[in-house]
Amino acid sequence: QVQLVESGGGLVQAGGSLRLSCAASGRPFSNYDMGWLRQAPGKERELVAAVTWGGGSTYYTASVKGRFTISRDNTKNTVYLQMNSLKPEDTAVYYCAARIRARWILSSASGYDYWGQGTQVTVSS
Repeated sequence: QVQLVESGGGLVQAGGSLRLSCAASGRPFSNYDMGWLRQAPGKERELVAAVTWGGGSTYYTASVKGRFTISRDNTKNTVYLQMNSLKPEDTAVYYCAARIRARWILSSASGYDYWGQGTQVTVSS
């Protein structure tokens, strides 16, 4: 089992920044590729960003490229999502998730076995 706890969400004005963190515990963190997914009211959940187990490769959905950065620190068992130039359409509950490394292409939203509780991000216009 892997336990994931997100933090860092909140309310921010358009154009502002937030940094989400996700602390993992349980099995070795480096066994897992990590992703950030979000779900807005009335919309399907989407994969926002993902990073491979060693941090060497990343994926971003088109709407956040150039604004969001995913990173991880395996010494701290933590994955981050730096979000800059936030827009109202980024408003959603953001989830951190883990899946066994190297079983899925990075851009796939499938295969995530472990999930955090979610953190609300609200961007006001």
